[in-house]
Order: sequence, then structure tokens, then C-alpha cells
Amino acid sequence: MLRSKSRVLALVPAAVLALAAAGCGSSDSSGGTGAPTPGGVTLIQSGKVLTCTGLPYEPFQFEKDGKVVGFDVDLVDLVAKKLNATQEVIDTPFEGIQSGVDLNSGKCDLAAAGMTIDDTRKENFDFSDPYFDATQVLVGKKGAGLTGLDKLQGKKLGVQNGTTGAKYAKEKAPDVEQVVFEDLGLLLSGLETGAVDAAINDNGVVYDWVNKHADYEVGTEFATGEQYGIGVKKGNTALLKVINETIAETRASGQYDTIYEKWFGKKPESK
Repeated sequence: MLRSKSRVLALVPAAVLALAAAGCGSSDSSGGTGAPTPGGVTLIQSGKVLTCTGLPYEPFQFEKDGKVVGFDVDLVDLVAKKLNATQEVIDTPFEGIQSGVDLNSGKCDLAAAGMTIDDTRKENFDFSDPYFDATQVLVGKKGAGLTGLDKLQGKKLGVQNGTTGAKYAKEKAPDVEQVVFEDLGLLLSGLETGAVDAAINDNGVVYDWVNKHADYEVGTEFATGEQYGIGVKKGNTALLKVINETIAETRASGQYDTIYEKWFGKKPESK
């Protein structure tokens, strides 16, 4: 089901977020009406970076104590800091994000939604450099023996609308009945209530959920080799440059590892 209205939620930057503002020149076709910021970036609203995402997607972005927090939130806060701005999150159905409609219509400056870089989405908007490695996992009741999609014959598999997990399940298990949910929260609630027997989604969010739900387990992982990127409207090279600089700087300084450990309880595996 689709939410009829999007929600705008103001964010308070986390204390760990501190990078010096840096200037960089580039072309810009953002279509924003705000005053240019450092780096020649024009934001839709002066002093604000509007971020489209689909809540909840814990631990990347979710609501806690009336604020939106998470891994992606912390990373984009750093982007906003470089632009002398603050971040606001717009909660919107994922389909509008991945189709590029939200970016093209001026709803948001960027999209940060635990979103896998793929060729179809590249046609709709421009991606930043990768900032997170991901893969698909199958989750269900502990002891259910969900070691592969072949174990789902006669069962119902929950998928999230518009995601790479849904695409993977459709390609690899076309005969399995799929139940589509609009967001991750509804998907996992469907698993808990028995509306579906299993669910497929990205490893980061599923493992975070399983750690808090002892009766469930990841049955198997699928080596999909995915990477997340932040999306901007096609041609918005000025904003894209600032995002890529932020990703590179946080990795070089070790700040990326700090943010990662904050949300995942461990440092990222070295390559």
C-alpha cells in the first residue's frame, strides 16, 4: 500500500559529524531556487539539504525519539555541513525515489535510502561513488530450514516494492508466491504476523532486525555483490562532487569507520 502523503522530518546533526567546509567548482542543473552554497551547489531551499528516503530502513534511516537517525543520516549530515546547511528528510514511497520522479520533480536534492546502484536506476538519476557493500538475505522463523529459495515451494515470500531483493526473487524463484510490501517495516511485520513465511531484503537491515528478534534467523545469503550509492538529479554535478568528496574524506580520516561502528556495532571489514 502507498502512503498518501510524504512526511518532512527535521534532523539534529550528530555530535560526531564534523568536516571542514570545502569549495569546489562544477556545473549544476539542480533546478533549485536557493542561493548558491560552497562549491557552486544550488539547493532547492536555501540552507537545507532535502533528502528523500523511505522509512523505516533501520539502521540506515529510521525514527527514534521523534528524530530521524541512522547511518545514511549521519553521512548526509556531513554533506550538509560542507554546504553550510542542515539536513531535512522527506519520507516518501521508494518507487518514487528509484524511478527518479522525486529528484526530477524537485521534491528533494538527493536520495539516500540504502539504495543499490544498478543500471536501471542509473538511467533515472546520477549515483555517487559507492559507500556501502550489501547483499540479499533470506529471513524466517528460527529452525525453518530456509537455506535457499528452493525451500519456499508452497510458501509465501515477502518482498519490498521496487527493491533489488524483489527483483532477485522474481528472477530466481518465479514460481514462488510473492507478497509485496511498500516498506521494510510492513515487510517484517508481515513476517511476524504470519502473512508471509519468509522475507528477502538487504543484509544490513535484516541482520539488525534479527539481532532484536530472537525467534528469527537468516537462513542464507545470496552473493549479489551490491553497493549503495546516493542519488542526485541527472546533471547535478556540483552536488555529486561534494557528496563524493565527503565519502572519500570520511574513509580517509577514519570517520566512516566510526559512523559504521556506531550503527552496526563493529568496524567494516577491510578489503
